[in-house]
Amino acid sequence: MRFSHPLVPGRLVQRYKRFLADVVLDDGREVTAHCANPGSMMGLATPGNRVFLTPATTPGRKLPFSWQVVEADVGRGPELIGIDTGHPNRLIAEAISAGYFAEFAGYPNLKREVKYGERSRVDMLLSGGDLPLCYVEVKNVHLMREPGLAEFPDCVTARGARHLEELASMVAQGHRACMVYLIQMAADAFSFARDLDPAYARGFAAARASGVEAIAVTCRVTLEGIELDRRVDILA
Repeated sequence: MRFSHPLVPGRLVQRYKRFLADVVLDDGREVTAHCANPGSMMGLATPGNRVFLTPATTPGRKLPFSWQVVEADVGRGPELIGIDTGHPNRLIAEAISAGYFAEFAGYPNLKREVKYGERSRVDMLLSGGDLPLCYVEVKNVHLMREPGLAEFPDCVTARGARHLEELASMVAQGHRACMVYLIQMAADAFSFARDLDPAYARGFAAARASGVEAIAVTCRVTLEGIELDRRVDILA
């Protein structure tokens, strides 16, 4: 995935109200950018961090920029980290269609945002041939408190825990279900932030025991774009 426009560099002043970020651009302008990330962004939203924005292209849009990438030190020196939670679904959908994941081989059909369960929408539903339906849920990961170890979530996510329950119920009905944790940075392994959301960690363990599959994959983030890099172990 390549960014549609060259990124505009600046320094973060503050991130607030979850979806807003004040930034001083390198040319001296002070702007408010859209932050497409509802999480806590622990370790990433430090004032003074180097940030990179894309200019808005939608006519009449109120905010002139969107925050895409931050340069932060998460234990191994400064590195680029993607913060837009809108990108993981697109990246994973493109990777599935391109045959990147052997687990999803043989599925000719991919639908996005399909209603399922009692009150949820699954990110992707794979179908086709004689294969069972496969429900794929994607989570964005950008928390790293120990060098090399990516973690999820960065705050309590009751919605995320509900998704695990819904996926387990699909497996119980004879379908497949898979959690994909998309890490928008370099990492050596993936685990769960049990101290931040113990309920989610317990929910994941229960879902795995019920037959829900899981994949963790890192990204290579540059100022030109973001692409999948490599699979890493899940330390449950």
